Amino acid sequence: MIKVSKFGGSSLASGDRFLNVREILNSDLTRRYIVASAPGKVNSFDTKVTDLLYLAYDLEVNNINSDDILNKVLKKYQDIISKVGVEIDLDSEFEEFTKNMANESKDYIASRGEYLNAKILAKLLGYEFVDAKELIFFDKKGNIDDKKTYTAINEMKEKYEFAVIPGFYGVNISGKVKTFSRGGGDLTGSIIARGVGADLYENWTDVSGFLAVDPKIVPKPREVRELTYRELRELSYAGASVLHSEAILPVQSAGIPIQIKNTFMPEDEGTMIVPYERKKSDIEITGVTGKKEFAVINIEKIKMNSDKGFHRKVMSVLEVNDVTLEHMPSSIDSLSLIVPSSQIIGKADTIISELKTFCNPNKVTISYGIALITVVGQGMQDRVGTSAKIFSALGEENINIKMIIQGASELNIIVGILEKDYDKAISAIYNVFAKNV
Repeated sequence: MIKVSKFGGSSLASGDRFLNVREILNSDLTRRYIVASAPGKVNSFDTKVTDLLYLAYDLEVNNINSDDILNKVLKKYQDIISKVGVEIDLDSEFEEFTKNMANESKDYIASRGEYLNAKILAKLLGYEFVDAKELIFFDKKGNIDDKKTYTAINEMKEKYEFAVIPGFYGVNISGKVKTFSRGGGDLTGSIIARGVGADLYENWTDVSGFLAVDPKIVPKPREVRELTYRELRELSYAGASVLHSEAILPVQSAGIPIQIKNTFMPEDEGTMIVPYERKKSDIEITGVTGKKEFAVINIEKIKMNSDKGFHRKVMSVLEVNDVTLEHMPSSIDSLSLIVPSSQIIGKADTIISELKTFCNPNKVTISYGIALITVVGQGMQDRVGTSAKIFSALGEENINIKMIIQGASELNIIVGILEKDYDKAISAIYNVFAKNV
């Protein structure tokens, strides 16, 4: 039995929490390969080390002294080392990457949070420290080089029975550190799990599994004990924050289950994420989540359906303006492009002009302040009345639905609403299913 255990920033934010992690690992020696995040927040007034490192880098490249910020980072590690009682000197390591920060890459500086934390944890556990740059490789397109990466991880497994690996980064084809997007330590853990052929990938965080809805919006929501890869990926992409949306992909082909566990209550059952479809039950939806800050580019053109190249032209305009398309609901004479608002700031007039020139529409407008609410559940498939419940719940709260989208898998229903109604919409939808959610 081999388990890969990834511990998030909240789990490794202080010396006390390091000692707690050691107890968890000592209680089960099948947890052999450990992925460490950078120190997170100890409390709401604290700042994540990764955020401090990003700030320090930005100050340095703008010729502003960052010593105060870097001293906070160093003190964080010194306090951890003092509390756990290990003999390790990180001063030289710290000096190496801070002495000439402006000439380093931002990815490299940010990665040092995980690097230093993993070194301390390895020393505390008596495990081998293996740098992620020796294991995770990106190709020239910025994707994981599967062959090189999994060969290296297998070699590590053959060499070391127990190891600690920093999360969040690897190296590009030039040998320079490259980070994943924020939360990418989850992805590192998934890659390591696949590479060592793990029986289980544990993701340790500060909650006892996946919650059906954001507890900041709905107090004491239901804990989801089991969900499928597909359900989690839909929920993660739509806004749920427990696991990085891409963390499922490496383990998916190998059929390795993922378990979400609470570092502070390790006895709790947590949530199991499984590769197979769950048994049918009375639970109609698995969860409700969402995102804000979208814009909708509305395009109207008579006989749009007869213009065979129309959609290609529209997509070309988005591509040349580096705008990501989230969804594209349409009708016979209209098309809506749902895009992140941040990606069209300063470009709106250009995009409208190019669409008019290239696509010859009758009308183009842009609406802002849109939120997307996503309802996900395997139990919605082939079930009559789910959509009606969602729409009725929103109608009773006088929430106007701007658009409706459903995936081909029937795992999700997405509604577009005004941002001002976001919390009210999430609560209304959850509550209508609360008896069996």
